[in-house]
Amino acid sequence: MASPRLLVLFGSQTGTAEDVAERLGREARRRRLQCRVLAMDSYSVVNLINEPLVIFVCATTGQGDPPDNMKNFWRFVFRKNLPPTSLCQMDFAVLGLGDSSYTKFNFVAKKLYRRLLQLGGHALLPACLGDDQHELGPDAAIDPWLHSLWEKVLRLHPVPPGLSQIPPGVPLPSKFTVQFLQGPPRTVQQLVPTTEPQGPHSEIRPFLAPMVSNQRVTSTSHFQDVRLIEFDITGSGISFAAGDVVLILPKNSAPHVQQFCQVLSLDPDQCFSLQPQEPDTSHPVRLPQPCTVRYLVSQYLDITRVPSRSFFELLAGLSPNALEREKLMELSSAQGQESLHDYCSRPRRTILEVLCDFPHTAAAVPLDYLLDLIPPIRPRAFSIASSLLILVAVVQYRTRLHEPRRGLCSCWLASLDPGQGPVQVPLWVRPGGLAFPETVDTPVVMVGPGTGVAPFRAAIQERVAQGKNENFLFFGCRQRDQDFYWEAEWRELERTGCLTLVTAFSREQEQKVYVQHRLKELGPLVWGLLDRHGAHFYLAGNAKSMPADVAETLTSIFQEHGGLSGPDAASYLARLQRTLRYQTETWA
Repeated sequence: MASPRLLVLFGSQTGTAEDVAERLGREARRRRLQCRVLAMDSYSVVNLINEPLVIFVCATTGQGDPPDNMKNFWRFVFRKNLPPTSLCQMDFAVLGLGDSSYTKFNFVAKKLYRRLLQLGGHALLPACLGDDQHELGPDAAIDPWLHSLWEKVLRLHPVPPGLSQIPPGVPLPSKFTVQFLQGPPRTVQQLVPTTEPQGPHSEIRPFLAPMVSNQRVTSTSHFQDVRLIEFDITGSGISFAAGDVVLILPKNSAPHVQQFCQVLSLDPDQCFSLQPQEPDTSHPVRLPQPCTVRYLVSQYLDITRVPSRSFFELLAGLSPNALEREKLMELSSAQGQESLHDYCSRPRRTILEVLCDFPHTAAAVPLDYLLDLIPPIRPRAFSIASSLLILVAVVQYRTRLHEPRRGLCSCWLASLDPGQGPVQVPLWVRPGGLAFPETVDTPVVMVGPGTGVAPFRAAIQERVAQGKNENFLFFGCRQRDQDFYWEAEWRELERTGCLTLVTAFSREQEQKVYVQHRLKELGPLVWGLLDRHGAHFYLAGNAKSMPADVAETLTSIFQEHGGLSGPDAASYLARLQRTLRYQTETWA
């Protein structure tokens, strides 16, 4: 008897949705279902009419936009000429990943769910809406949802007679087999980055941009090291507009690579080739063939990220040590999520540190399983401050762990010194989430505390060059002599009448003052700009509490100075968001 077919399609911007999709694929195989896991734009969407069972896993980006690797799928599925019975043979489920600090929380998942119903698809259960802001992360919603999903799937497609489910402790076959190559170590050519303009640059073909300067812009006594980094993109063919972002592929540090190879008993100079085990599995495009272990670990495996729950599940299956295996299985179970949060998520413990904590298991991990176990390094996005200048806050903080937490990309960039010799960084540009008005007389109100001001510098420069002088910037930092980015530039624009600058220095007085306090103080101005002059409002910066505080301040301004009731003020803000007159770009 042929086993039932399941298709898992994902749309992922940062890799989280892809990780969840791979988890679904593993759980399906344990239930003896044939399963393919593909990015939506890697799948021929016209074949969807022949699929009996599909699970869609999708993140929401920007202003409620689909991720880059599902945009073609998105356009196709929303064609108006598709018959309402197109998918009447398909059972489906939608799993969304979002962040409730954003206004359009899980917008893509909700909209896709409704569209699939319109096309005749049969929903096995309501859409799952995972939330990054939950203490336990998206798994808090995903776990119970998956339990219900598999119950329904197994009623429709029971395990074939004579077979049983594969229990969690038993590892599934790896995606790849590794063949070690004999002979002296080979020089591995980095195949993908290029300095030649042969078409659009991307993750597969980044541009190797020379770093021109790497300057600290905060005082040496300030708690945070913030860098203004400039790249030369001459001859790259890269173009961009205000609000676009640059994506950078970082590398792991040499000490971390050495430590990883030691704990896994790997020879960094050993050469190998990869062979896919399944027909739908393709070779990773960012890995050359053949490849050295050093290249794999330094430039591909994200060994300093906080591991997902599925990492612990797979590691448990590979463990030969009873005590370590028992602990790993506890951390990967639904009942062990509080323990996992305390051990891993709260202190931001990395994959490398976890492997060091389970040495017997780490030493037994076959190279075949490394690509199943550890996700690839994902590109990091930075707002462009102008002509490919980026403002980078170097991420370093302490938890209860001995070694300070360090951001992979920001610390790698900060370590590069073009004064010591040529430095090249793989990068490319994609459209950002902020779109600015074309008309000359439309005012723009920008709220950019800290490094959130970076995209607004580029926008203001571009707008001033076009004769658009109705620019209002609310900037916040701790102290004016410590982290007031581009003060002289803002003051000069003020002097020439091209900018109205409002500042909030939170630590210069006993009572902390933030950008939302300045907005409230200037409520009549803000209301007048939005309601009478059709201004556009932009917000960029940390996603933790600032976006919600600013939105709350705006609704209070609408009530106090616009005379609106509470519900009408909320509707007014929603209308601004719907018409893209209120846009946000925030990050964790």
